[in-house]
Amino acid sequence: MKKGVVQNIKISDFNYTLPDEKIAKYPLPQRDSSKLLIYKDSQLSSSNFSSLPDQLPGNSLLIFNNTRVIHARLHFMKATGANIEIFCLSPFSPKDYIMNFQQKGECSWICMIGNAKKWKEDLLSMEIDIKGLRVVLNAQKIDMAEMSNRNGSDVIVRFTWDNSDVTFSELLEVAGKLPIPPYLNRPAEEKDDETYQTLYSHVEGSVAAPTAGLHFTPAVMEGLAAKGVKTAEVTLHVGAGTFKPVKSDNLAGHEMHTEFISVPRETIEKIINHTGDIIVVGTTSMRTVESLYYIGKKLRTNPDTEPYKLSVNQWEPYEEDENEDPYIVLRAILDYLENTEQDQLISATRLLIAPGYNFHYPDALITNFHQPQSTLLLLVSAFVGGYWTTIYEYALQNNFRFLSYGDSSLLWKNLK
Repeated sequence: MKKGVVQNIKISDFNYTLPDEKIAKYPLPQRDSSKLLIYKDSQLSSSNFSSLPDQLPGNSLLIFNNTRVIHARLHFMKATGANIEIFCLSPFSPKDYIMNFQQKGECSWICMIGNAKKWKEDLLSMEIDIKGLRVVLNAQKIDMAEMSNRNGSDVIVRFTWDNSDVTFSELLEVAGKLPIPPYLNRPAEEKDDETYQTLYSHVEGSVAAPTAGLHFTPAVMEGLAAKGVKTAEVTLHVGAGTFKPVKSDNLAGHEMHTEFISVPRETIEKIINHTGDIIVVGTTSMRTVESLYYIGKKLRTNPDTEPYKLSVNQWEPYEEDENEDPYIVLRAILDYLENTEQDQLISATRLLIAPGYNFHYPDALITNFHQPQSTLLLLVSAFVGGYWTTIYEYALQNNFRFLSYGDSSLLWKNLK
């Protein structure tokens, strides 16, 4: 579908009434006891998530997003009594996530500021106790000229602290709060530290959980392995933009947020060599896997493409004909990794998947139920060929729980 057609899609066509009582404010005590809606061949049915191994063919490949949510919200109290919240969005210096988390003494982040009018140019400080060590953490805004392509009210904050034995990751873990979704309308609680992380999360960096994975338990994973289902991992660090509704009348006025992605060579090889169904867990995994096609196309055209030019733009799928074999372009990525002596592809994506999008790899999507007028709902609609209203009406009428802590769905791609 051409760019102009997609840009003219009206977001009002993706609205529905979501009563507050349908929003799950807390998870179920047992993760895999959640409901599972199944959509396949235009037919709807329901089960429990614990039955997932029975729902998938044995020779399937499940792709997970292994990102881990960080304690991204820091609260500083000024001498005046004003509470300033600094919400860490993504690293600025060093830009590499791992390097930034390992910094000792100083680092900078792109942040959103709560109660920003109360924070001018003064230095904010707080005392933290880490394993019996007293550490003073300072925060100071940096000149905005240092930051290009700034989004809205985002600012750069330089953090400094007075103990060189403590990493920034350790500081966040102790001093920060988990950034649970705003639509839960409650503060984060201690148990969210466990329930708002997936079983397989281990790469720090997200400010929101890839919630489709919250339903997996050791028992489900064991059942999948016994069935012969294979697994692979990707990383997409979910940004705060995942909660950003489309406020423009049509898609042309919506700007997708940039998110870090990392895909191991092993995962790319598994996708190329897999002969059965490919099922992605979550919209973040979907956007990561599908971004590989556009990165591979660039490398196939020019194997020496500079890394920063590999980032995927939101309109790329709609700007040119897609005449490349999706598996041949993946081999171009493998060649690139070999030539540059890398074990994983590291890039960024702003990919917008909307109705009319041509999917290249996944056969099925496991996902929760999303907010009205969201890009996540647009993605679902694209995948099921526009039948999202039928699916969501079924979920509402059958008491499914919605949003991050809600129930799940297994959606097979509509081939019609």
